[in-house]
Amino acid sequence: MAEEDVLVGSQHQQHRNFVSEERPVLENRMRGRPVQVVVAKDDHGFELDEQALEGILLNEAVRDKHVVVVSVAGAFRKGKSFLLGFFLRYLESEGAYDWIGDECSPLGGFSWRGGSERDTTGILMWSEVFVVSTPSGEKVAVVLLDTQGAFDSESTVKDCATVFALSTMVSSVQVYNLSQNVQEDDLQHLQLFTEYGRLAMEDGTEKPFQKLQFLVRDWSFPYEAAYGVEGGIKILERRLQISDRQHPELQQLRRHIRSCFNEIGCFLMPHPGLNVATNPLFDGRLAEIESEFRSQLKILVPLLLSPENLVRKEIDGQKVTCRELLEYFKVRLWFVVSRRATSW
Repeated sequence: MAEEDVLVGSQHQQHRNFVSEERPVLENRMRGRPVQVVVAKDDHGFELDEQALEGILLNEAVRDKHVVVVSVAGAFRKGKSFLLGFFLRYLESEGAYDWIGDECSPLGGFSWRGGSERDTTGILMWSEVFVVSTPSGEKVAVVLLDTQGAFDSESTVKDCATVFALSTMVSSVQVYNLSQNVQEDDLQHLQLFTEYGRLAMEDGTEKPFQKLQFLVRDWSFPYEAAYGVEGGIKILERRLQISDRQHPELQQLRRHIRSCFNEIGCFLMPHPGLNVATNPLFDGRLAEIESEFRSQLKILVPLLLSPENLVRKEIDGQKVTCRELLEYFKVRLWFVVSRRATSW
């Protein structure tokens, strides 16, 4: 895969590009809260909380601005909500040089905790939409989504496919959060979950989804591929390579993934440390996180959220506003649920 197809960007950005009001960079209490906009029901159905979604996207300050939607999806209990806490720190600090915070501040934001049981269900949206000024001078609205983890003991394959498909449809960047490596079953799950994308292409969209960012957590082989973007490119090229030696089914899987996304990237993250993984009282303090993990966070987060790297949500090649995203949410949830009922 060509290097230019990977999400790349500067590690730093001028503070002036963010246009929200001043706030302490190191303050732990965040403005906003996680709001459930897609509700997982007991019968394994899903419904949209239109009132909650309208309360966020129809806010007068953002409703007519072009929107950027960054979603994080993947298996349950693999640190998706924890990662989003750092996304929020970056946006709330307005991209300040010391956005990552001090050593002793607990990590707030989307609900997260250690342990083996799931914590997030359905799809959650952060209630504050961040207004960011891009290098062109346009002010865009940035929305963050957290999703129900896949493959927990209470979710069916249909449930996992529904959440992943919907979050990918409405996002401009989908972060595919993986553990330790990009394995063949990860690609197979991605193919399954994006099958709705193939159906969406029948509506006239050449490629139904915009950007896919593989994020490999706890990468243990930096001697084979370095942490960060460079190593990520190397691993991704290997995993998505098509050769004559492969079974036709494996070749088709890789063609399918490439056909669904306009851009695909990969980033390799180190392990955050045993204390993070094993201490039940860990609350996100940087002092307890390995320095290499922190260093890579300082690269990853601006890679996705700095003003020059923001990806506006598009539908049929046209940028959409928050107001239009609301309607798209309604249409796409109906689309996914109806396909689920007739095709599965």
